[in-house]
Amino acid sequence: MNIGLDVGGTYARALAVDPVDHRVLGRADASSAGDGPTLVATLSGLIGDLRATHGEADAVGLGIAGLITDDGTVRHSPNLPGLVEFAVGPALAAAVGVPVACGNDATTGAWAEARLGAGRGHDHFAFVALGTGIGAGLVVDGRLITGAHGFAGEAGHMVVDAHGPTHLTGQPGPWEYFASGNALGRMARQAAADGRFAASVAAAGSVEAVTGHHVTEALHDGDPDALAILDDFCREVARGVANLVELLDLSLVVLGGGLADIGARVIGVGEAPVEALTPELMNWLDDYHQVGSVCNEGEMLATVRRLQEREWIDRLEATVEAHILPIARVREAATI
Repeated sequence: MNIGLDVGGTYARALAVDPVDHRVLGRADASSAGDGPTLVATLSGLIGDLRATHGEADAVGLGIAGLITDDGTVRHSPNLPGLVEFAVGPALAAAVGVPVACGNDATTGAWAEARLGAGRGHDHFAFVALGTGIGAGLVVDGRLITGAHGFAGEAGHMVVDAHGPTHLTGQPGPWEYFASGNALGRMARQAAADGRFAASVAAAGSVEAVTGHHVTEALHDGDPDALAILDDFCREVARGVANLVELLDLSLVVLGGGLADIGARVIGVGEAPVEALTPELMNWLDDYHQVGSVCNEGEMLATVRRLQEREWIDRLEATVEAHILPIARVREAATI
């Protein structure tokens, strides 16, 4: 048995996986709050729970939301500040007694999708993890792009509005400020404060207590205010996705992370592949958007392709289309 760990800004999740057929044997999760030693204790507990049920582990793979070196030292993590300069990999290996391989969560997620999931058969794709923040893993020419220092793919920190609000990193107007889980919660609170999301205040008890979870709950009930917030959120997600497509000439974008399931509460999970955005894009975007079949908040769901409900996809695709369609037409003209 191998164990995969995903540490995001809110949760730490663990999977026990059969190394031969990639079956998921078991799951466990906990809060990722705390400093380095606290996190190591949390992860050791998750591993212990899985060992108790499924037997010994041969190795552990650890993906963390942040800049992490190959030897397992976290150099930067806006959403996990207590881990900065902490050697979480070696500390965890010492605690559990098996080798621990470390990497950025979205980068490792991209490789899992390339080998086992929605990215198979695509030499040019991005895996975008929408969670507390935003991470991305990039596959170009069939190779995982890691960069000079192993930190490639920090798409959440690319600036989409140079005059925008300052992110917690000190950067003005990065994509993550507008299109992450934190952003969805902020959009919901602003709408509630403006009187445009009354259901959330009733559920949360106050404007200040409203979170992105109240949007997803209200979507389940078809609340029109929640759908309006979702439209705004999709527009911001699409802005960054379109930038990635423009920059890398991608044939596929795979969405994962906690927010990838935002639409599953409305209608449910389907199995058919998502259609291309428009006929004009068919030549350029082979299967443009899919939800990660292996990585969804770090989970290696190796046997099931999970796709969002159509309303969430349609809203995102429509906004992405507005950004990308001119690019497709330029490419089409160039081939005539």
